[in-house]
Amino acid sequence: MRVHVLQHVPFEGPGRIAAWLAARSAEVTTTRLFEADAALPPVGAFDVLIVLGGPMSANDEAALPWLRPEKHLIAAAILSGKAVLGICLGAQLMAAALGARVYPAQHKEIGWFPVQGCAPQDGSFAFPATAEVFHWHGETFDLPDGAVHLARSAACLHQAFQIGPRAIGLQFHLETTPESVAALLTHCHGELVPSAFIQTAQALQASPPGRYAGLEALMDRLLCYLTRSTSK
Repeated sequence: MRVHVLQHVPFEGPGRIAAWLAARSAEVTTTRLFEADAALPPVGAFDVLIVLGGPMSANDEAALPWLRPEKHLIAAAILSGKAVLGICLGAQLMAAALGARVYPAQHKEIGWFPVQGCAPQDGSFAFPATAEVFHWHGETFDLPDGAVHLARSAACLHQAFQIGPRAIGLQFHLETTPESVAALLTHCHGELVPSAFIQTAQALQASPPGRYAGLEALMDRLLCYLTRSTSK
């Protein structure tokens, strides 16, 4: 399995996804778009594309001109039937790449909040009726044409979508580890402005192991679905 990762900032990496890929002896390559010599691969160079998060907007093409070719690659991967997973900004880039609007959400959502699964359609991925997951996002998107709505939350209607049989975008972070939460707090602490859907730094860090185990189990199931592999 050849996997390519698109990484937007040094402090948002693949988290638990890395261990899942290592357990399957995946061949992993990465484009670090924050580096001056970053180069995108051709679509034929990978079987799976993982698009990570970042604090920028999918609309920031004027300031970050590499966003335009990145969107072209994402669209090409989806249309060619590759397995594609977009996380937070990655999901917003997927939506934008397919012509949907990305815009500020009514509520910024930062912390541990539940999402509710929508009824699956035609073999699409099925989220549980409710799952507590980790959020750190301030923008949202319209669903691309032909997308299946997979999950929602009280703060954000479009939490997850699927386009075709093997491409899924998530607003939330199933890859989260205690280390990745700490990294976000170090680099993005200024976003923790008191609000109904923004938790304190203490609340973000005071999570029992069961929360992370739940994320890992759901991520494992989703990655197995996308890559058509088995749990391990």
